[in-house]
Formats: sequence, structure tokens, C-alpha cells
Amino acid sequence: MKKLIVNADDFGFTRGVNEGIIRAFREGIVTSTTIMANGDAFENAVELALANPALGVGCHLAIIGGRPVAPISDVSSLVDSEGRLPATLTKLMIKLARGSIAGDEMVREFRAQVGRVVNTGIELTHLDTHKHAHTHPKVMEALGPVAAEYGIKCVRNPFERVFEAARGTSPMKWDYVKQYALSTAIAPGAMRFKALAREAGLKTPDRFFGVKLTGMLDSAAIRSIMKSLDHGSAELMCHPGLCDDDLERAHTRLRRERARELEALSDPGLKRFAEEQGIELINYREL
Repeated sequence: MKKLIVNADDFGFTRGVNEGIIRAFREGIVTSTTIMANGDAFENAVELALANPALGVGCHLAIIGGRPVAPISDVSSLVDSEGRLPATLTKLMIKLARGSIAGDEMVREFRAQVGRVVNTGIELTHLDTHKHAHTHPKVMEALGPVAAEYGIKCVRNPFERVFEAARGTSPMKWDYVKQYALSTAIAPGAMRFKALAREAGLKTPDRFFGVKLTGMLDSAAIRSIMKSLDHGSAELMCHPGLCDDDLERAHTRLRRERARELEALSDPGLKRFAEEQGIELINYREL
């Protein structure tokens, strides 16, 4: 049996992103989302999640961008002089390479974020991280104990197959080249990630899609991904949303791209196409 999780990242980022995710769930093929405990629209996301219990909800652990949930005094190695988390993945990786981030402080921040979500009454289905920070072994090592503490059994496998591209995308498009380069650069860490996931007792889907197509996901690409699925489980990461004033002001490169993804994910033909391909659309509860 082919099983596909369609997970919308950044739930809680802005109200427009929240609305887009819920629309893509109700009208389209999104089955799962991950909520940002430090997002500006966190409370609104909680309300929507509780009103849509069939939507799987995981925690989008964030140690990049924004402010921590834990007291700054408990995570001082994670933040700058203004109390902010590293602004980019590159800045986080530099700090990790220098050994300037304390592992126990990452655990504290992850615990605070998961705890904030769980305390709302949401039953978390899985964990992933903003900007795929858990591709780094030290981040994964901090994630594992928190998952065990809260009884969370699943984590995103953020590694795509290197030599796989969705038909219908232009291999010469600069954004695609950048995303392809990122996917290739992190690929050597896949074996270490899988070992850490096993040690932590965490399940993952067999395959993952979405890094290379971030900001470029359309209906044709989704159909291409569906056609490529083998028997087993897979996750497609996506970023639907409405491009409102809050999103225009936000620190993100994905703005109008979110609206285009929302349109693609809401294509009424995709559910029929999934059925024709023998694909069951699931969330992490059913993994």
C-alpha cells in the first residue's frame, strides 16, 4: 500500500498562514501540519487545530528565528544579546560547529515548546524542525529525549533522494538550483539521522519530498511525486498560506509562493488522482 502524509509547515506563523493551512486541509489534500510554539499567531492556530480534530498536528520545533519559549536565562547560549534565536540555518550551524550552544539548553527549549502545545489540549502526532535544523546530529540528540518525555513516537525524515526531481519543474530555475544544492549538501547526514532516530525509538516515513520544491510546488509537481511513490510511506512537505499584511512584513522568503501552493494543494483533481494511483492520504497518527 502506498501512503502519503501531506504536511503543511509553519502553523502559527501568521493568521493568513493558519487560514491557508486549514483551507488546504478542508478543501484539498493536506492531512497534517506542524505548529510553531513561538509563532506570532500561535493562539489562533490552537483554536483552529482544536476545531479540526481530524487534522494531524505535530510540533514545528524552532531554534531558528523569533524568540525562545523557555526563559532566556535557561537558554542563554541559544540567543543573541537581544534574546533572539539565530536568524538563519547558517548562523545556527556555525554556532553548533563552534560548540557554543549547550545541548542541555536545546533540550530545555524543545521541552518548553512541546509543553506549550501539549498544555493547550492538542495531542501531538510527531515532531519536525523549522528549516530542518534536526538534520544536525546535535539537534537530533536534543530532540530525542523530549520526544520520549512526551510519548511522541514519530519524527520527520528530512532527507530527500539526491538524484530525484519532480517532472514539470525547471532544473535551471535558480530557486530550484539553490534548494537542490541544500538537499544535496545535507544528504551525507542521512545515515547518522536514521541511527539517532532508531536509538530514540522514533518512526519516520520511508521517503520525504519538499525541500527541492520549496516555493515552487504546483499541481503538476504533486502529481509527479504521487506517480513516483513506491509501496510504503512518504511525506510531502508544503507551505500553503494567504499572503496578508502580516506575511508581507514577516521574515520569510515565502510570501506569494504560499498562495500558489494553497491553490495547487486545493486542486480537486488531486484526491481523485491519489485514488487512481492507489495512494492512501494519511497523517502521522496512522503511520
